[in-house]
Amino acid sequence: MKKTIALLVLITMLLTANLVYSFNLKNPSIFTSNELISPANRIDKDQVHFYNDRIVIDINQATWATYANTNSMDPVLDQGAIGIEIIPLSETEIQIGDIITYQPDWTDGLTVHRVITTGEDEEGWYCYTKGDNTSVVDPGKIRFNQIRYITIGVLY
Repeated sequence: MKKTIALLVLITMLLTANLVYSFNLKNPSIFTSNELISPANRIDKDQVHFYNDRIVIDINQATWATYANTNSMDPVLDQGAIGIEIIPLSETEIQIGDIITYQPDWTDGLTVHRVITTGEDEEGWYCYTKGDNTSVVDPGKIRFNQIRYITIGVLY
């Protein structure tokens, strides 16, 4: 019985800590709405050309990406999808709602998550990110020099 109570207390503490950490940001409205903010529009309709045998999208400096099956960005990104990405030139290009690829301090691999808030502190610009299919905000502030790409399209 004591083990069951201790386990319940531990689970309650972890859930409470998650809520406090997740909601302790300058822009908590991103968490209270059922609607996520959409990424910025970066492709105009005159950049997309439809032909009988192909589609051409005029995008300077675009690259492509595939995704690991982590489930953190389901259903938007998943294994098998092809992402169209661009390299941001400055932090002014990063907006709340954008899906970015960045090198976090807490892992060796790249992470692809949505920007949920931005701000500035004594070290300059930063953002916080979170996977669409997770309840936990990624740990720590993401600085512009950690960001590799902005996802501007996804093909399924």
